[in-house]
Amino acid sequence: MKQFMKKLALILLVLALVLPAAFAKGKTETTAAAPKGPVDIEIWYGALASESGPPPDDWVVYDIVKEKLNINLTLTALPSSQDDQTVKVNAAGAANALPDLFMVDRSSWLKLIDQGLIADVDDMYAKMPKRTATHYDAASRAFTTVDGKSYGLADPGTIVRNEGVLIRKDWLDNLGLSVPVTTEDFLAVMKAFTYNDPDGNGKDDTWGFGAYIESAADALGLGRRFDPFAGAFDVAGVWDMSTGKLNLYKDSYFDMLTYVKEMVDAKVIDPNWTSYKKDDFRAAWKQGKFGIMREQMAAYANEANYKPFDQNFPEGQWIVIDPPKGPKGFSGAGTFDPAGGFRIYAVSQDAADAGKKDAIASLLEWMADESADGGYWTLAYGVEGVNYTKDANGLPSKDGLADPTLAYTESKGVPYCQLRNLVSYNGDIELGLRYPTYTAAKSGKTMSALVTLREMQAKAWYDGTSQSTMPTPNADVKRFYEEGVIKFVTGNTELTKANWDAFVAEFEKVGGKAWAEDGYAYATSNGILHSR
Repeated sequence: MKQFMKKLALILLVLALVLPAAFAKGKTETTAAAPKGPVDIEIWYGALASESGPPPDDWVVYDIVKEKLNINLTLTALPSSQDDQTVKVNAAGAANALPDLFMVDRSSWLKLIDQGLIADVDDMYAKMPKRTATHYDAASRAFTTVDGKSYGLADPGTIVRNEGVLIRKDWLDNLGLSVPVTTEDFLAVMKAFTYNDPDGNGKDDTWGFGAYIESAADALGLGRRFDPFAGAFDVAGVWDMSTGKLNLYKDSYFDMLTYVKEMVDAKVIDPNWTSYKKDDFRAAWKQGKFGIMREQMAAYANEANYKPFDQNFPEGQWIVIDPPKGPKGFSGAGTFDPAGGFRIYAVSQDAADAGKKDAIASLLEWMADESADGGYWTLAYGVEGVNYTKDANGLPSKDGLADPTLAYTESKGVPYCQLRNLVSYNGDIELGLRYPTYTAAKSGKTMSALVTLREMQAKAWYDGTSQSTMPTPNADVKRFYEEGVIKFVTGNTELTKANWDAFVAEFEKVGGKAWAEDGYAYATSNGILHSR
């Protein structure tokens, strides 16, 4: 018995010594300590130009990140087709074989989150301050937030707020008029532009406003060209993203239609607006047919686009102005949705479990660093002196290269820039290259689409973030909606409150009610409602 008790005491002593260490070991494993030695990071990326091939095996970036960041980098280009990208990512998810960092479409991303295959990245933002400042604003983080956690890094895509209200200042000056402010002011100026010969040619050939029907998911009905007037009545865009409800249901939507109908009745809109296509509309303003429009900054100010107007009217001058202010003080050039162009990069849960998040953050931060020690220039434009030089303004150029065929703009140079989408954020360097300043040939004016963009972005807009993710109507509902609205403003259907209420009731019967309910349910369940 004594011998048994001695053995038992010995066993208990051993357990007392071993168990705390075992628990401590388990705790260390669950906190995913960073691996020792070089960290292997695999990225599946969206290529700048998939037809040009991947970066070469001796790409300088591989050596730099190994030396500076202690990372062994492996890159795989995703297929160029969105459908093929989705298949590849979903197949990897099903096999539990996702890479460490990968680009993913929103639908697949949500499913992978539900499956527990994507890690949250809230702790990464503070670890990459330069990148976060240029890439991940409040809208970006809101777009990737599910149940209070951010599960993705949403890089900027399309340029938002890139349209605005333009007016012929030379016409205002010719008629002694001030820049209009309110909807009443706008109507008065449009009438003067239509009936008071603003170009002084003695002909009745001008109108106050020009447009065409540009239907889009964010602007059904009259479309984007009329959005500044919709904004004046707080009904810009299809959805009110503060409530998750259709703007069509607001009383002020009827008021907006009444105002546009007044424009039509006064014959201040270019009478071809219902038949114009985009090219017709743009040819018309270059021919001096109307004096107010909503237009895209590059379509207006890029050298090739502005040239015909400059040739026709060297003394002509368009300026960007504030969108009209409505009777209740509302104003906005339209809606913008950064989410519509976001590119989501996700970190796999396997990478997080392996302790790789810090290494991924350091890599992304280096990529975003525009200093001499950072990777921005190398990833976006290649090696200085080989793929690009810098001009007097510090912008990339292909002038002076020993082998011009290796320029970042050429097919042989593109492989060195395939990860540009991982560093681009529509900053002034990138946009300055895309939209250079120039001197208009005939008038001698200094023109810049980038300057125009910044002017347009500074005006009032409605925040429509995440509206691009909202359900879309079926073809029958869309057709009924748009044809009905146009019939009201053109007078084919009398615009009375009774007729409007009847239209809304019929809209609901043909499927509009179900669409509206689906949209509200989606917005509320996904937490995407926000102030406008």
